[in-house]
Amino acid sequence: MTEETTIKSEITKLSHDAGFDVIRYTSPDGLERNAQFFEDFLNNAYHGDMKWMEEKAERRKSPFNLWPDVKSIIMFGMNYGPRQNPLKSLKQKNSGNISVYAQGKDYHDVIKKRLKKIARHIHQEYNEQVKVFVDTAPVMEKPLAEKSGLGWQGKHTNLVSREFGSWLFLGSIYTTLKIKPDATETDHCGSCTACLDICPTDAFPAPYQLDARRCISYLTIEYKGHIDLEFRKAIGNRIYGCDDCLSVCPWNKYATATRERLYFPRVELAHPRLDDLAALDEQSFRRVFSGSPIKRIGRDFFIRNVLIAMGNSGNREYIPQLQNKLSEDSPFIRAMAIWSLKQLCEDKEFHRLRETHAGHEADQAVLKEWDS
Repeated sequence: MTEETTIKSEITKLSHDAGFDVIRYTSPDGLERNAQFFEDFLNNAYHGDMKWMEEKAERRKSPFNLWPDVKSIIMFGMNYGPRQNPLKSLKQKNSGNISVYAQGKDYHDVIKKRLKKIARHIHQEYNEQVKVFVDTAPVMEKPLAEKSGLGWQGKHTNLVSREFGSWLFLGSIYTTLKIKPDATETDHCGSCTACLDICPTDAFPAPYQLDARRCISYLTIEYKGHIDLEFRKAIGNRIYGCDDCLSVCPWNKYATATRERLYFPRVELAHPRLDDLAALDEQSFRRVFSGSPIKRIGRDFFIRNVLIAMGNSGNREYIPQLQNKLSEDSPFIRAMAIWSLKQLCEDKEFHRLRETHAGHEADQAVLKEWDS
């Protein structure tokens, strides 16, 4: 066994001991084709309002642009597979559907802490430099994961694994340590288009292309504006993210539920009542979502999403609570309260509400909801 092989085995064992389910190694070169795909994505404005993608585009296109000294990249996957198919939750109209990844502890915190431990070992034992990345840095994680053999990018642009299906969190360590790369994974999607066909908002212009501006995950997490009328019905009860294209993938038949307790769904987030969520003020929102990625979008945009779900519920018992939301400070909340009331109220009821409240409204976007 060569020294390089021994080092690779040691790092792999340490990584498994740290709780990672799959570890692969790759080199930082050979991503030119992926860089072109990313440039096309930006040129088509598929990234919507995610301006940070434009601002750090060059750094993202190549690992060398991010760190010229990098010689090897270690890719890590951690299984977060759910115990039941998330599609079942879409039928529970009085509950909010939260993406599987956000129902437990924030994976950024979990993974980064463990990657730092492994990186510290590499630095101390082999006297090599390291950099740790989890999702938020300008790194093409999915192309690197495919190149390392960890999985492949499916037609929905997400990573798919033959062993874990669609349910892998990704992290990476860049290092000056030279490690032999693993073989690249090949595409196993075949003629299947299940992920494209199920999308409620037709967010895929073509296989392997995503228009984030139409994606429910983007709309409910990244987008800080009034969600267009075209998408509101399609959102259903999805209040944070969307797992449809992940859930329907046939490769999930090989997936297993996560054993990492930190990713187990918190009881209050598995099937949260819409009326309970709508009642959250700023303080209670921060308390409920402490340690959760949901906290990052802020209370106002989260409530915006909840009110859309209320409007899609068909439950007239929400009408009094929605009326109370007409006096909220946030125009995003007021606007969606109006839309939801219009879905649940009889025409005469809604007309009376408009006569009472519209005259006190100054925001043009909110007034448009009254008049639409």
